[in-house]
Amino acid sequence: MSELTLTVLRLGLLALLWAFVLAVVGVLRTDLLGTRVTARRTERERPRRARAEAEPEAPAPAPRRERATLVVTEGSLRGTTLALGQAPVLIGRGADCTLVLDDEYASTRHVRITPAQGGAGWVVEDLQSTNGTHLGRERLTTPQPFEPGTPLRIGRTVLELRR
Repeated sequence: MSELTLTVLRLGLLALLWAFVLAVVGVLRTDLLGTRVTARRTERERPRRARAEAEPEAPAPAPRRERATLVVTEGSLRGTTLALGQAPVLIGRGADCTLVLDDEYASTRHVRITPAQGGAGWVVEDLQSTNGTHLGRERLTTPQPFEPGTPLRIGRTVLELRR
């Protein structure tokens, strides 16, 4: 082989090695920092022009709901926060969940958190999970009000509602 061919092969191998190292660093970063939860665009954030075209007549404004945040206080996603809006939040191991848990004791669709009737507060409902859900110290069997500061335990993961 010529000297030029050998040099090109060495540089190609070096580039391949660096690509592998960067891929490993990316995977480690994701494992250490966890899943990034981003807020979806709300109606207020849409450009005014797009709103005017989509909705020629504005509906009556919904009652104002206090801002609430769901915080993971224990478990593999500790520190993860999720802003609660008007839409229900589905929590579990399934890819279609709003908050995907990496917990072997969580069901695919474990629990649902919905806005309470009348716009004040939140309601948590166990979705017939295998290992159950605990709100405070009691096992959740029927939909219950989810008060701020009350721990919600799903397997090894603990969530808390904060205002």
